[in-house]
Amino acid sequence: MNTLTILLMAQPANGSASGPGLIANLILFGSIILIFYFMIIRPQQKRQKERQHMLDSMKKGDKVITAGGIYGTIEGIDERTVYVKIAENVKIKLDKNSISVVLKEDESTTK
Repeated sequence: MNTLTILLMAQPANGSASGPGLIANLILFGSIILIFYFMIIRPQQKRQKERQHMLDSMKKGDKVITAGGIYGTIEGIDERTVYVKIAENVKIKLDKNSISVVLKEDESTTK
């Protein structure tokens, strides 16, 4: 027997390949997509919104930590850049995205 004959014999008698197996597979696939969305995509979007809000709410005088670990105080803000004072008479120009943390007043005081 050739392969085509074997495949035709394996199909159901009524000719339809769909059935309860197809519906169960669709439900399983849909539930995997929902789990993926709620466990990975949605929390990442929330973190991005919080970070964007933090960057937008920065103002002159805020204490910050850069992605490189440099502590400083914001001296000026442009649309995409921030001027950070890291020592007396030392200011550096940074991209806003390189700011990793804006310290709150109670966090910036050392013990």
